[in-house]
Amino acid sequence: MSVLSIRPYLPFCRVRIVGQSVSAREEIAWIKAEPDARYCPVCHVCGQAAAGVHSWDRRLLRDLNLGAARVWINCRYRKIRCRRCRSFRVEDLEFFDPYQRVTRRLARYIYELCKVLNIQEVADHFALDWKTVKRVDQTFLEQAFHRTDYDGLRILAVDEVAVKKGHNYMTVVLDHETGRVVWLGKARTAETLEAFFDGMTTEQKAAIEAVAMDTWDPYIKAVRKHVPHAKIVFDMFHVVQAFGRVIDKVRRSEYHKASGGDKEVFKGARYLLLANRKNIRRPKARAHLNKLLALNETLSTVMILKDLLKTIWRYRSRWWAERRLREWCILARTVDHPDVQKFARTLERYQYGLLNHCDYPIHTGRIEGVNNTIKVIKRKAYGFHDERYFSLKVIQAFATN
Repeated sequence: MSVLSIRPYLPFCRVRIVGQSVSAREEIAWIKAEPDARYCPVCHVCGQAAAGVHSWDRRLLRDLNLGAARVWINCRYRKIRCRRCRSFRVEDLEFFDPYQRVTRRLARYIYELCKVLNIQEVADHFALDWKTVKRVDQTFLEQAFHRTDYDGLRILAVDEVAVKKGHNYMTVVLDHETGRVVWLGKARTAETLEAFFDGMTTEQKAAIEAVAMDTWDPYIKAVRKHVPHAKIVFDMFHVVQAFGRVIDKVRRSEYHKASGGDKEVFKGARYLLLANRKNIRRPKARAHLNKLLALNETLSTVMILKDLLKTIWRYRSRWWAERRLREWCILARTVDHPDVQKFARTLERYQYGLLNHCDYPIHTGRIEGVNNTIKVIKRKAYGFHDERYFSLKVIQAFATN
């Protein structure tokens, strides 16, 4: 008598296997299952034993592949009367969830694969519809990350990331100490960031000490409203980047003032002026930059200002940092250009965030790296139409446990 059996491959306690067939040409295995009479049917919601059976039904479920064969389980099940729920419920057979078309173990495997592959690749692998794969993955993500984890937050970094063309952004909130993405919200308005703070308790808000960001007024407004005690720290990268745009405006205006052969020196110099001098290694490029700075005193001055601007973030003493900032603004006002003087006024208006760097030497560099990873997630999936699902995928990618 043969002892070979497929039963060990289908370790489902509450059902018994009553039939099987294999289509070798299509590489499909069909399994028939029905409830085991030794077990009393129970409610899938509360676990209460059934008061009675209302009706019988069938469901076709996809299971893990067995070798090269795709396994389908044709399972009978009962709809029962539950006294506790006071309703008719599908009985719990422990290996599939009501209204799902895949078994629990296949759903878990799909979820694990979706961590490294995009939805369409997983769907192609199992010959499933991509919407089924997405629904399975999102169900697990909602179970794991449906609640925003505010625990242990002390220092935050806030920035926006572009998700679609046409200035469509999402706000990203990062735990600066662990690198964990805490929250994502649609748009980059004050209301967006306020929605993040609205979910925090009074004690959790009190624990926030500092927030790193760029000089974006809506974010500043939200932080001051909800955590007014927290110190706002402006990042060097964004400030220097903003001054780079000022330098380019100066270059264009000086080009129009130049005459004759001097105009040729300005051509091709845009990125030479924006780059760090130490990164300009080609002798021809360095010679071009030196010739331009020797020719134009205004550009030479703004280049000195760019180098001096970066030194403000090197100080750990607020007194010295404030002194350097004041000296920078005095020098900037010697440049006869409206954009340079406007930038000096902007620095004076936001100097509190520049000086707070002395107390909390943090920056948004970490969140810029996070934004690059977010863009990879988006690009790998060829974009996301469901922003909630996109948010859950990003939070999962940076989860610390």
